[in-house]
Amino acid sequence: MKHRIVVLGAGYTGATAAGRLAKRLHHEDVAITLVNADPDFVERVRMHQLAAGQDLTPRPLREMFAGTGVELRLTKVTGVDVERKTVAVADGAELAYDTLVYALGSGWNTQGVPGTAEHAYEIASRPGALRLRERLARLDAGQAVVVVGGGLTGLEAATEIAETRPDLKVALAARGGLGDWLSPKGREHLRKVAGKLGITVYEDAAVTRVDADRVALADGRTVPAAVTVWTTGFAVHPIAQATTLEVTGTGQIVVDGTMRSVSHPDVYAVGDAAMAIGAGDKPLRMSCASGTPMAWQAADAIAARLTGGKLPTAHLRYFNQCISLGRREGLIQYVTADDVAKPAVLTGRLAAAYKEVICKGAAWGVANPTLAMPTRRRRAARDTVATAVNALA
Repeated sequence: MKHRIVVLGAGYTGATAAGRLAKRLHHEDVAITLVNADPDFVERVRMHQLAAGQDLTPRPLREMFAGTGVELRLTKVTGVDVERKTVAVADGAELAYDTLVYALGSGWNTQGVPGTAEHAYEIASRPGALRLRERLARLDAGQAVVVVGGGLTGLEAATEIAETRPDLKVALAARGGLGDWLSPKGREHLRKVAGKLGITVYEDAAVTRVDADRVALADGRTVPAAVTVWTTGFAVHPIAQATTLEVTGTGQIVVDGTMRSVSHPDVYAVGDAAMAIGAGDKPLRMSCASGTPMAWQAADAIAARLTGGKLPTAHLRYFNQCISLGRREGLIQYVTADDVAKPAVLTGRLAAAYKEVICKGAAWGVANPTLAMPTRRRRAARDTVATAVNALA
């Protein structure tokens, strides 16, 4: 009997975990099933480009995983029963697992601000980016676009739109100072690029309401907005919170250093869905930079436990933050292991090229799941093939 591994979600983390498991384990010993609602892999880090009118390379999941031994199920996950060890999906089937990898990720977070759900656009998903793309295409010259949120997503969205549509009045509303987590050189470059692109920046500007034609700020001001783009953080998929898994108040699954649930040892969580601790005992931030190493860690830990190998001991850490500022400008902020800005930065066209290499490399790794690493497959220990991981620990 094969050990059944079910991976939920085929974003960067889920697809990476499934491919790495297929590379590490013999197909005779394990059955790997990857469940995803969308038939294509979505490069989420490029959604601002898609919204701005650029076309992205299609990456069908069936082509990506053909010949890898990973079974692809294109259906929506509707529930998880961690006591019965089953996954319910929209096509009516019930998938049993011995090991579950939960990688359902996150979506946009309205943070309860009135009018956001009704009037704002999001780029946390491909459908959202396409809706914004269609709306921006209908805007006449001189109309206003307000991007709410001064984090990485907001910066990339505002600069991409301003570069693509210089005829629009683009504004950015940041709750704090512009790039206040960056080094002085990083902040200086960010202001320079925003000025060059004609972006109006509202700092220390918490948005308290979104209307069809404006946003209201906490200090009483209103900012005209034919289109409002909401980028102020993410909310995790709600399914985990409906289970008996130990989760945080925001619904993230609490995991140990191997990405295994602290309450259910046969469940692993990676990416935005997991609350993992990195360097400096700080929680890892929701990002591709966190999610991909988490997927590596989880896959290697599962393989080690099944084969009797050595558990991974690498501590997850950061090296830099890569920010695209349109197609011709970028900012690479070097950081400490626990994600605090160092003085050094890389800027300009070289930084834009660096960011593009990172994005292409991440997509290539997902699109070539069993070519991205040279490690040979190992056989599962005979007494583990038909048993759950929690019986081994």
